[in-house]
Amino acid sequence: MVPFVKVSRYDHRGMATTMRADALRNRQRILDAAREAFTEHGEQAQMEDIARRAGVGVGTLYRHFTTKDVLVGELLRLKLSEFAARVRRKSEEESDPWAAFEGGLRDQVEVMAGDAAHQNMPFAATPDATLIAAPAIAELREAWTVVIDRAKDAGVLRQDFEVDDIRTMMCGLGSMMAADARGALSYDWSRQLDLFLDGVRIKP
Repeated sequence: MVPFVKVSRYDHRGMATTMRADALRNRQRILDAAREAFTEHGEQAQMEDIARRAGVGVGTLYRHFTTKDVLVGELLRLKLSEFAARVRRKSEEESDPWAAFEGGLRDQVEVMAGDAAHQNMPFAATPDATLIAAPAIAELREAWTVVIDRAKDAGVLRQDFEVDDIRTMMCGLGSMMAADARGALSYDWSRQLDLFLDGVRIKP
């Protein structure tokens, strides 16, 4: 059994400057292998299998990610930070408030549709994993808040819409995508996205 580690001590910010090149390569290989494992096995992905896929020893894996929670948290942090950057970019590109909102959401959904690992990731997340991803969660919330407030001020988005409504919609769509990919149930997730957008938009 892997010993418990206080995840609050985890600090990704200084890693790029303190890790050797070979260690950084191993770390990236582990992250890539983890995405592959979560794509195939979802929350049942095992650390030993991830180490094997990455071509590293189990000890090396645990030196980088002391628990599965730490690994899941880092995968979430990276993906959510990417989402935040995309939302900010869309907001800068689109002068129309509704186009910024709709475009940002559709872009985020399209990225998730092509990332089977991320579709399964929220279901593998524990409170400790979420704690590690917390900075990126806050970053994404802040990016979306700017877009949402702008759309509300323009009168094109329901005033009772909240930033957490996006998270709820994304989790729902991710579940549909994952179930569809497994052949469990067939879903038209793009139709659900269209219905969602139509339901929150205020039209002249």
